[in-house]
Amino acid sequence: MRIKPTAIPDVVVIVPARHGDARGFFSESWNRRTLERAGLNLPDFVQDNHSISTATGTLRGLHYQAPPHAQGKLVRCGRGRLFDVAVDARVGSPTYGQWVGEELSFENGRQLWIPAGFLHGFVTREADTEIVYKCTDHYDASADGSVRWDSLGIDWGVDAPVLSDKDQKAPAFADWVSPFGEQA
Repeated sequence: MRIKPTAIPDVVVIVPARHGDARGFFSESWNRRTLERAGLNLPDFVQDNHSISTATGTLRGLHYQAPPHAQGKLVRCGRGRLFDVAVDARVGSPTYGQWVGEELSFENGRQLWIPAGFLHGFVTREADTEIVYKCTDHYDASADGSVRWDSLGIDWGVDAPVLSDKDQKAPAFADWVSPFGEQA
């Protein structure tokens, strides 16, 4: 596995090796020991999530879970292609309010590690795109929140995304009070 840094030091891209032949490929998408040997020590995961978005241009986010149920996420694309975004929401962080985005696809096999204290969102680039991600805390409806997708200058590559009611009604980043300290 290769680990690639991003413009925000705590967010990294993980690129698992793929071993292929005429039948297809094999890839070890998660191995704690391999990642630790590469210098990446991730917290324990307690929940896996899997969703599908049927329409191209479906945008989900920017989502978070507030402390004490903040979630770190290891995100990958099971089928199709998506643009995945992490926004630093840790008050006092030198990269507070900054974002990084990475194209994740079935083809490239990349994964994005997004620590707790970050907003997370993605937009699909193909129909029937699946996202699969590991979480460091269980879902808790009382801690669930969102920030408006178009309030941070993120270039999503879509003008009129398919949105949920929750995401349409989310507050703008400038009007939102972050529940995350620097060490979320």
